[in-house]
Amino acid sequence: MRSVVIIAGAAMALASCGENRVAFGGEFYRANASAPARDRANFVASAGPISKGIEGAAAAAQYEAVQHCIRFLGTSVIDYTVPEGTPPQALPRDGDRVVLRGTCIEES
Repeated sequence: MRSVVIIAGAAMALASCGENRVAFGGEFYRANASAPARDRANFVASAGPISKGIEGAAAAAQYEAVQHCIRFLGTSVIDYTVPEGTPPQALPRDGDRVVLRGTCIEES
């Protein structure tokens, strides 16, 4: 009985893992955003692989940037180092990943 409960709990935990995933262009991308602990406003967000689609990777990186700013500063306003509206093909890359740098702007 105990093993049944453990297996059921593990199955529920695994099932809930996929709920937070967001598809872009029908594909899932590995994305993350990071910033120094002492300066959470200035971040780097990246997503890939670009080989699945540059537009989707760019959207995934931007999504991760917005999530970072909301999580740490409570805002979705971002000043990117590369102007918004730049074609995805012209965005900075690191290997097979799109890289976005920016600053979260706190609204007054």
